[in-house]
Amino acid sequence: MRTDTGQVFRLEDYRPSDYLIPRTELNFSLSREATRIIATLTVEPRQGVTAGTPLVLDGDELRLAGVSIDGKPLGAADYAATADQLTILTPPAKPFRLTIETDVNPSTNSTLMGLYRSSGVYCTQCEAEGFRRITYFLDRPDILSVYTVRIEADRSEAPLLLANGNPVEHGDLGDGKHFAVWHDPFPKPSYLFALVAGSLGKVADEFITRSGRKVELGIYVEHGKEALAGYAMDALKRSMKWDEEKFGREYDLDVFNIVAVSDFNMGAMENKGLNIFNDKYVLADEQTATDADFANIEAIIAHEYFHNWTGNRITCRDWFQLCLKEGLTVYRDHEFSADERSRPVKRIAEVRTLRSHQFPEDQGPLAHPVRPRRYREINNFYTATVYEKGSEVVRMIRTILGAETFRAGMDLYFERHDGEAATIDDFLKVFEDVSGRDLSQFALWYHQAGTPHVTVSSSYDQAARVFTLEIEQSLAPTPSESRKRLMHIPLAFGLVGANGKDLPYDGVEGATVEDGVIHLRKRHQSVRFTGVAERPVLSFNRGFSAPITLSLEQKPEDLIFLAGKDSDAFSRWQAFNTLLTDALIAGFRNVLGGKQPEFGEHLQTLAGRIAADTSLEPAFRALALSLPGEADIAREIGKGIDPDAILAARHACAQTLAVANEPDFRRLYGELRDSGPFLPDAEGAGRRALRNVLLDYLALLPGGADLAANHFEKATNMTDRAAALAVLAHRHPDSAQANKALKQFEKQYSDDALVLDKWFIIQAGVPGQRALETVKALTEHPAFSITNPNRVRALIGTFAGANQTGFHRADGAGYRFFADIVLQVEKRNPQVAARLATAMRSWRSLEPVRQGHAREALVSILGQEKLSADLKDIVERTLA
Repeated sequence: MRTDTGQVFRLEDYRPSDYLIPRTELNFSLSREATRIIATLTVEPRQGVTAGTPLVLDGDELRLAGVSIDGKPLGAADYAATADQLTILTPPAKPFRLTIETDVNPSTNSTLMGLYRSSGVYCTQCEAEGFRRITYFLDRPDILSVYTVRIEADRSEAPLLLANGNPVEHGDLGDGKHFAVWHDPFPKPSYLFALVAGSLGKVADEFITRSGRKVELGIYVEHGKEALAGYAMDALKRSMKWDEEKFGREYDLDVFNIVAVSDFNMGAMENKGLNIFNDKYVLADEQTATDADFANIEAIIAHEYFHNWTGNRITCRDWFQLCLKEGLTVYRDHEFSADERSRPVKRIAEVRTLRSHQFPEDQGPLAHPVRPRRYREINNFYTATVYEKGSEVVRMIRTILGAETFRAGMDLYFERHDGEAATIDDFLKVFEDVSGRDLSQFALWYHQAGTPHVTVSSSYDQAARVFTLEIEQSLAPTPSESRKRLMHIPLAFGLVGANGKDLPYDGVEGATVEDGVIHLRKRHQSVRFTGVAERPVLSFNRGFSAPITLSLEQKPEDLIFLAGKDSDAFSRWQAFNTLLTDALIAGFRNVLGGKQPEFGEHLQTLAGRIAADTSLEPAFRALALSLPGEADIAREIGKGIDPDAILAARHACAQTLAVANEPDFRRLYGELRDSGPFLPDAEGAGRRALRNVLLDYLALLPGGADLAANHFEKATNMTDRAAALAVLAHRHPDSAQANKALKQFEKQYSDDALVLDKWFIIQAGVPGQRALETVKALTEHPAFSITNPNRVRALIGTFAGANQTGFHRADGAGYRFFADIVLQVEKRNPQVAARLATAMRSWRSLEPVRQGHAREALVSILGQEKLSADLKDIVERTLA
């Protein structure tokens, strides 16, 4: 385990390496405990480098077995080697071949970085800095090399030998051994290297590109699970076709392979031509996967495939530019899912994710710009800010420039930077070049941390027929950034008339307004619309055109009007969500004051109308009727948070809406029952989502436990079965029905790890004081493994990240338990431990007693000796 060195990396310190490695040849002799790797690197001094400048290569816990230059072994005086670094003291002044032999033990590599074994399969994970655990190398993104890989292994242990690129050669070696050679003709950084060897089943297919080339497709899974990979294969082929049609990107190798493994730190990895996936994002059928699982598989398969151009063919120059590949590719996979499913529903889901994961990051001690300027451990910057906010920044570029100019900019980006390691500045420059616009102010979205806050008030002069908006922007200080500059914020809007249609206007003054978008560039702008025939209702930040927080002076009756009539689906959802949030915050304050929370009749009526409005997609209705989460309410309140009071307010609100709409909810619940075969499409998923939201409401009424138990027993798919189990466990945790269903589910799926994860997740999320005891008991369950990231995230991650009342117990016991578990995980896998620890990022928003307990837990973690760089970085920043 690499412990903290204290080194801070800064963007301004970047400089090109002294040496290049244009070609890399790797020879793996695989063995469970002693794999030998022979790396032959073609090394070239960069032009202008002083002759004899030492060549310093990165390593991490490596054992050096030999080193030579141009076939001649080096003496002890020629190099200096540690487990973490190899220095060639006086390398030749001309290109040379450096051969390095290292030994690694894949079986004991619990970090799941570099080369490791998972369920008997050899596997690699090299992003961000895992390649240095395989061999000494210039392990940085701007070192692009053409790789040729030879793999030797026992055929009985590893009949399958895969690496990046195209297969070149394979054959027998005698004594039960065999080999395979792979060559990737496209230069790539070391973080994209991949190797897989083992015994796996294969699902095969092919794709014909638009130019007529045949690409062989393969998805490799555990034997016996081939039937569960069909949806992933279908998603892959749809992704390949979509990228050709929408971005003009054709796949470039003869094969494309995906391998699913059960032990993986991330969701998936885009290694060139050989994507390695956490198996939860590959395996699915209606009996084992929910509609959400199918949607995630579709999105993540697409995301990793789209990286072939936005990440692989064009990579990032350094890790400060991580959003160049991740934020851009998230934008692309969002667009794909919107085209494949429902664009309004997808947009609402994206914004909910952004608000629940990225906004708290922006508002807390872990805040950082989309393009950070410094880091101590790069693994800790695979964040919602880089991914989700990075996507939003790309979306804003499209909003500002328009679809046609945005596509022209993307075409120029692919043409100009293919085969390069690029920067955010390179990316923005292509859009400036094709549009003729200056994007320097807009670029602050990449450079400044924090979520901009926009305040809006309006007035209407009926006699003059003038509607005026007063708009002001601000950006609060964040760690290392006390002074902020003014942003360019594109704000989509509509002036909605009494008939629900947008009102025309004759002219506008005070701001640039183009295609229904106000461009806010100053701290305060007064925007006057002339020739407005009637008082409009303002629909603002439509489609969430900018990732901001908004204070909009608006009457409840205007929000009710927008929720029922706005032509923009996102704004309809936002209006009702705002009404619910305001009511829940008021309810929270009532609970703190010892009063019963009350929820107005307008909310009850509107909920019923939305539920029954067949002109709206069922998926939209399901999202609209889903109350804001406890963490979302806490974020809006901001400080002095008592999670128990929030839970009480939410429960009272849900019960009020259920009682008021019981007849309609019961009727709709019955009408939405599946009548045909299961299809994981948008229509079927939306119908099931709405029915299960209604079940959650109805479960609060008399007979609710029996209704949920009946739903569970009669479920024909995992979506309905898991939803009913969650309703029973969360709404009726002490009931015989819940106990029976939990035992039945456990017994039925005891041999299916991915489904059993759902069982752990549901129980870890049960609200209330007893949650901690439940979670503690589940850590002793035979199926719980602290070495498996999926299982740890399912139980511990859910408890800390999604169970507000259980984790944030007033006595601090939840924090103390969590700190102990995090330290146990860290001994084996520092990355997973560090990501778990981010659950503590909002501790300062809690009321004082909980704050004190949370701080004590964080300090106890920091007080441990030999803390990993990953975990120490997160905890120190969280406490700072």
